[in-house]
Amino acid sequence: MADIVTNHKARRDYHILETFEAGIVLHGTEVKSLRAGKGQIADAFARLEKDEVWLYNAHIDEYSHGNLQNHQPKAPRKLLLHRSEIRKLFELASVKGHALVPLAFFWKNGKVKVALGVGKGKREFDRREDLKKRESDRELKSAQMHRFKGK
Repeated sequence: MADIVTNHKARRDYHILETFEAGIVLHGTEVKSLRAGKGQIADAFARLEKDEVWLYNAHIDEYSHGNLQNHQPKAPRKLLLHRSEIRKLFELASVKGHALVPLAFFWKNGKVKVALGVGKGKREFDRREDLKKRESDRELKSAQMHRFKGK
């Protein structure tokens, strides 16, 4: 599972409660552009509308060798999920403070898939605690490395 595009902001700004794997409806030039690694999902979000899940603000650059039928870079894109998964997503996302956030685009069996996460927004102090924890882990590893090198 090789990631094409990753949303680094998602794990920083949200506690990811559950993840889903969804297909995505793309046109030919969009797939070619993603194959070249030309995409961005940092500001993207998903929304449930009439028993369907749609991805908004995902930017896939226009294909450089495309013609007049090239795609729109920020067009809404339909996500493909089973009906039971959509119901579960609706239950999880209807809670106040929860959001549907794309975590990554990746290849699976030659098709582009989206890792979709249900996230609960982090507060400012949560982010600070994460930074402190990461820093202390880094210092602990560094101290262990110096101890092993000294022997």
